[in-house]
Amino acid sequence: MTWLTLLLVVLALMGAPLFVIIGAGALLGFYQADIDLSVVAIEFFRIAEMPVLLAIPFFTFAGYLLSESKAPARLVRLTRALLGWMPGGLAMVSLVACAFFTAFTGASGVTIVAIGALLYPALTQAGYKDNFSLGLVTTSGSLGLLFAPALPLILYAVIAQQLGVGEPISINDMFLAGIIPGLLMLGLLMLWSLWNSRGWKLRSFSRAEAGSALRESAWEIPLPIIVLAGIYSGYFAISEAAAVTALYVLIVEVFIHREISLRQLPGVMHESMLLVGGILIILGASLASTNYLIDAQVPVRLFEMLHNLVSDKLTFLILLNLFLLLLGTMLDIFSALVLIIPLLLPIALGYGIDPVHLGIIFLANMQIGYFTPPVGMNLFIASYRFNKPVLQLYRATLPWFFILFTAVLIITYWPGLSLWLTGRG
Repeated sequence: MTWLTLLLVVLALMGAPLFVIIGAGALLGFYQADIDLSVVAIEFFRIAEMPVLLAIPFFTFAGYLLSESKAPARLVRLTRALLGWMPGGLAMVSLVACAFFTAFTGASGVTIVAIGALLYPALTQAGYKDNFSLGLVTTSGSLGLLFAPALPLILYAVIAQQLGVGEPISINDMFLAGIIPGLLMLGLLMLWSLWNSRGWKLRSFSRAEAGSALRESAWEIPLPIIVLAGIYSGYFAISEAAAVTALYVLIVEVFIHREISLRQLPGVMHESMLLVGGILIILGASLASTNYLIDAQVPVRLFEMLHNLVSDKLTFLILLNLFLLLLGTMLDIFSALVLIIPLLLPIALGYGIDPVHLGIIFLANMQIGYFTPPVGMNLFIASYRFNKPVLQLYRATLPWFFILFTAVLIITYWPGLSLWLTGRG
C-alpha cells in the first residue's frame, strides 16, 4: 500500500482536487483496516442530516448578493460620513467596512475585489501614502473572519461537534468568542491608522452628508441587528437566522434597490453555491477521513510523540502559532479547517487548551496567513487587482503583519479574551 500512499501525495502536489485526495486516503485507510468502505458514503449522508449546515449556503448566498450590488459603496459612504471627520477617519472607515463585509462573505478575496476598488483610490486621493493604502486594503480583506456570521466560525464549530472530544461547543460559543479578539485586532489597526495621520488637517462633520448616507443605507443597517439580535435573543436558531438574512438581502437588493436583476440572480446563485459545494464535499470526505484517524488512534500517537518533545503548554502554543501562520500561507481557510482541526484539537486538549480558545487562535492565525509572504493569497489578489508588484505588497503589509501578530500573541496567551463572553472562562 506504500506505493498507493505515494501516488496520493504525487496527485496532491500535481493539483488534484482536495476532496479526491482526502476521500481516497480515507478509502485506503478503511480498506487496510478491513472496514466496509460504505462508511465513507455514510459520512456524506450524515452531514446532509445536520440542520445547522443550512446556515452555510444561506449566509454565502447573502454575502454574494451584497458583493454584486452597490451595498459596498453605500457601506463605505455611510462609515465615511460617520467616521471620516476623525483623525485617520478614512482609514478607520476602510477597516470597519472591510471587516463588516468579510464577516458576511467569508472569503477575503471577495472583499478586496468588491470594496478595495472603492477604498484604495479614495485613500490615495485623501493623501495617504501608497504603501499605507495598499497595506490597509490587503490586510483588512480578511479582518472580519472572527465576527459573526463568518463561515469559518460555523465550520469550526461543526467539525469540533463531529469529533466529539472535549467539552461540547456550539456555533453561538464561536460567535461570542470572536467578538473581543476581533475588536482587539480592529482596534490596534485603528491606532496605527491614527498614528499615521497625526498632524493632518481634519475635515468637518457634515450632518447633511451623514443624514443622506443613513437614508441611503437604511435597508442595510438592520442586517447585523437581525442576525445577531435574532440569534442571541433565542428567537432564531442559526439556520433560521441564515435563511432570514438571505431572504432579507434578496428582497432588498433585487426588489427594493433593483441593483441585481432577475436575469442576474441565477448567476449569483451559481457562483455562491460553487463555494458551498466545495466546502461541503471537502467536509464530507474529511469527516470520513477523521473517523479512520480516530479509529487508528493517530491523534493519540501524535500527542504522545509531541509531548515527549514539548512538555509545557507555553512552548506548544508558540509552535502552534508558527505552524498555523505557515499553514495559512499555503491553504485556504476552509481546507485548513477540515484537514487540520481533526488532528489538532485532540492534541490541544491534551495540553489543557479550551476548544473554543483553540478555534479563535486558529482563525486569527489563518487571517494573518492570507497576507503573509511569500505566498499569502491576498498578496496576489491585491497585486492583480491594483496592478502592483508583489514585492511592493510584501513591503506594504509588513507593519500591518507585525501589529496583527502582536494581537494574535495576546489572544493566544490571554484565553479570557476569547472565553469571557461564552462563560467558559
